[in-house]
Amino acid sequence: MAQLNVSLTDRLKDRVDHIVAGGSYASASDYIRDLIRRDEQRSDDLAELQALIDEGIASGIDTRPPATVIEDIIARRRDG
Repeated sequence: MAQLNVSLTDRLKDRVDHIVAGGSYASASDYIRDLIRRDEQRSDDLAELQALIDEGIASGIDTRPPATVIEDIIARRRDG
């Protein structure tokens, strides 16, 4: 396993120590690894969301009345 040395402010070090002392993590390293994994997941989720937003923008504007759009959505969900 690779090693990485990180310098933290006293405030951040106290925070890490507090979290580890709470028993959720066995060590500061476990906590940092979990933070990195969560950050990776967040980045993946944001990329997926951005792709959906881009798809929506690219699809153009629906000129139908809102009630018609809603009725069509309901019908599609009902029909499976």
